[in-house]
Amino acid sequence: MAKITIDGKEYDTDALSDEAKGNIQNVQFCEQKMAELRRELAIAQTARNAYAQALKGALPKDA
Repeated sequence: MAKITIDGKEYDTDALSDEAKGNIQNVQFCEQKMAELRRELAIAQTARNAYAQALKGALPKDA
């Protein structure tokens, strides 16, 4: 018997409707996707910073 807490109230997932269970799964999927996107954004930001540093090193020194 799994439990889930929503807005401070605990629910027994076995007692929820199929619609509610589906919505829980959709929320969990969205949370996972958002975490994945945050990780990908961090990777892209790190790469961008490295490219910006490389660009600074490749620019003419007398400008």
